[in-house]
Amino acid sequence: MAVITSLDALEAVKAKHIGDIELPADSGRTRVVVGRATCGDAAGAGPVYDQLKKDIDAKGLSESVELIATGCVGICQYEPVFEVYGCDGSRTTYVNMDAEKTAEVFEKHIVGGNAVSEYTIGPVSENSDAASLENTEFYKFQKRIVLHNCGVIDPEKIEEYIARDGYKAIFKALTEMKPEDVIKVMLDSGLRGRGGAGFPTGRKWQFAYASKGDKKYVCCNADEGDPGAFMDRAVLEGDPHAVIEAMTIAAYAIGSDEGYIYVRAEYPVAIKRLQIAIKQAKDYGLLGDNIFGTGFNFDLKLRLGAGAFVCGEETALMTSIEGKRGEPRPRPPFPAVKGLFGVPTILNNVETYANVAQIILKGAEWFASMGTKPSAKGKGSSGTKVFALGGKIAHTGLVEIPMGTTLATVLNEVGGGVPGGKKFKAAQIGGPSGGCIPASQIDVEIDYDNLTSIGAMMGSGGLIVMDEDNCMVDIARYFLDFTVDESCGQCPPCRIGTQRMLELLDKIIAGNGEMEDLDKLDKLAGYIQTASLCGLGQTAPNPVLSTIRYFRDEYVAHIVDKRCPAHVCKDLLEFVIDPEKCIGCTLCKRNCPVNAISGETRKPHVIDREKCIKCGACITACRFGAISKQ
Repeated sequence: MAVITSLDALEAVKAKHIGDIELPADSGRTRVVVGRATCGDAAGAGPVYDQLKKDIDAKGLSESVELIATGCVGICQYEPVFEVYGCDGSRTTYVNMDAEKTAEVFEKHIVGGNAVSEYTIGPVSENSDAASLENTEFYKFQKRIVLHNCGVIDPEKIEEYIARDGYKAIFKALTEMKPEDVIKVMLDSGLRGRGGAGFPTGRKWQFAYASKGDKKYVCCNADEGDPGAFMDRAVLEGDPHAVIEAMTIAAYAIGSDEGYIYVRAEYPVAIKRLQIAIKQAKDYGLLGDNIFGTGFNFDLKLRLGAGAFVCGEETALMTSIEGKRGEPRPRPPFPAVKGLFGVPTILNNVETYANVAQIILKGAEWFASMGTKPSAKGKGSSGTKVFALGGKIAHTGLVEIPMGTTLATVLNEVGGGVPGGKKFKAAQIGGPSGGCIPASQIDVEIDYDNLTSIGAMMGSGGLIVMDEDNCMVDIARYFLDFTVDESCGQCPPCRIGTQRMLELLDKIIAGNGEMEDLDKLDKLAGYIQTASLCGLGQTAPNPVLSTIRYFRDEYVAHIVDKRCPAHVCKDLLEFVIDPEKCIGCTLCKRNCPVNAISGETRKPHVIDREKCIKCGACITACRFGAISKQ
């Protein structure tokens, strides 16, 4: 492939390949896009893709039917998913597919031209777009900036990224802007770091630009470790060049010639696609020496993380890149002054970088026009935010919504509400360092400042929904247990303090709690927040504090009444058989692993509470709803 040295050469590649994505009306071609991110492959997208390839080859249709493996399509519970794009502008989304269904769709739709409504996401009818994912409620409230290429392009073909205006932003920066101009655009856009802290991106770049040094580094945090979070993985698997281009722009802005992407080793698909993308960018001359003939050089390397949650903290991440144990460093000095290998360094996460190229191309005002404005609560939040929506919600998946969208809209409109007729109880946002938002705050507008004001935080973007069957004391314990396990142990407030908090929660859940324990938890939380070395410890108490704040009655029930209102905590449970409903079928008795149930055939049975291990096997076995938790 020829090295691209000018805008004309870039536009030539775009012109040659744009027709692969936006099919010309007279082309007679069909584009079939299969979601093959980690989630898709785990659900069985591999056999679906193989079946399509086999049928295309068998029919000799490789010239008229293009088969693409793309990244995350976004709506997880429908995986495996593939979409059929026609040159008539149609887009049909097939969901919950397997090889057998795929073969049927191939014959009837791809060959025959008639969509198979049994497998589409919505009904197929004349003049109806309901069969397309982009017309569902799940998509209607979204604004896809970070995810605009995910699920659309082939992430292993740089030409498709270029066809969607890829690498035009770095050309603009290198040929039309000074480094100071790039930084000003980032400042004016209001982009704040999407890794959790929300620090203004332009200001971070400005500090690094002003720092003196012959060597500077640009780093990307792709060490996504929050339980239930997969936003960064989806971007790397679906649009890796967006991150590469953005890091190149950042390097130009601060005066760097070398960068690192620190990515979890548990993300093999993301790593593979990054490796391919870096090689392709170098082959085209878009990465490496003398980019676009401007004399600007920038090289990029990958470093794999070993799964330590603490390495998501910026100084611990840099220490790990240096080949040392991943432990945080005291700040100041901040990385923009003294970072990787002791020189000025900027570190942003994947989602932050994924906004940069579009901001440079479309301008700061375009980005700042979305989101919330500065107010008495804070400085506002521009743009959009990507969330990994999971838990007790009808539509799980990856969503991107404008800042300022209410939590109610995300849960009830985009997410489809809580299934099974259950009541929404809380949403855990921001991962183990975040907080729980109760039903009473469901109308909160999502941005950095609003979430902080109600005791939560944006975090990297995990959003886990809970219903009435969740115990909030147990939820707090779950996240604190994760933090205790992931603490690097370097500073006593985090290493010892979180362990003491966990012991108090264990005591409460076991039915041995005292009301003074709530005061102890509050005091310990204050010490940990103010004295811990890094953000992991400083935010570790958040799930406990937010649940005590909004669900204190559940803590009191555990302590005073010795019961778990949600019937989750085993030590506070009793399994009881209703004699009015029990017909003596003996199913519960036969399925009890510890012989804790006694009774004669066709007569009500009884559970021996001393023997019962509260495994729930009896409830599962009973066909008459005679057994309940109390």
